[in-house]
Amino acid sequence: MREWINGRNAVCEVILTRRREVFELQLAQGIQITGRMPEILQTAKDRKIKINYIPRKNLDKRFGEKHQGIALETSGYPYSSVDVMVALSKERQEPLFILLLDVLKNPQNFGTLIRTAEAVGVHGVIFPRARTAEINATVVNASSGATEHLLIAQSNLSQAISQLKEAGAWIAGLEGGTGSQPLSQVKLTGPLGIVVGSEGAGMRALTRKECDFIVSLPMHGKIESLNAAVAGSVMLYFALQARKK
Repeated sequence: MREWINGRNAVCEVILTRRREVFELQLAQGIQITGRMPEILQTAKDRKIKINYIPRKNLDKRFGEKHQGIALETSGYPYSSVDVMVALSKERQEPLFILLLDVLKNPQNFGTLIRTAEAVGVHGVIFPRARTAEINATVVNASSGATEHLLIAQSNLSQAISQLKEAGAWIAGLEGGTGSQPLSQVKLTGPLGIVVGSEGAGMRALTRKECDFIVSLPMHGKIESLNAAVAGSVMLYFALQARKK
């Protein structure tokens, strides 16, 4: 399967990481060679990628107005597995650190969480096979290409949680309400999997049941909850700080 990636950051990361097969680079005629463009062009030449200059209106028609004058045809996303993530944590001699997304449907939220996950150094991201966003061009763009640096797996979430527990990880579900513990009272060091539920509905009942504990973020304002991507990002950074100490 082939797909088109657009946007300078996303295209640059796809080309640089060399995880995908790349077929063609399309550039808008008259594009300014600034920012990351020299790096993109040099890497494309080094990899002998076909470069075509086309009218900007052609890119507008295909991608809207957010393509930044660049598009790249690539192979589909190379998914990983839970076993590989566990092996990576052992290779780095770090406690296992995994983000699990339970039926997150909005590609912008999905991409934002992947970008944060890559920034805090998780060993992988896991999400279900059905009823959820997938790693497509929109998600790659929303993550600014962070998808290309992460191990990401599609898996039955219940089975993935069992594998993580076998590897010694505790599973923390992020959700407010009855039964949740304040963030200040939970341990976020050691092998850890953080579960973020879907927008609005939160975690599914089965996923919630399989968590070792449920944690809520402190809320001191008038609103009752945060956007899934914001809440998950805050939780990931709290975990990073705890692990650094």
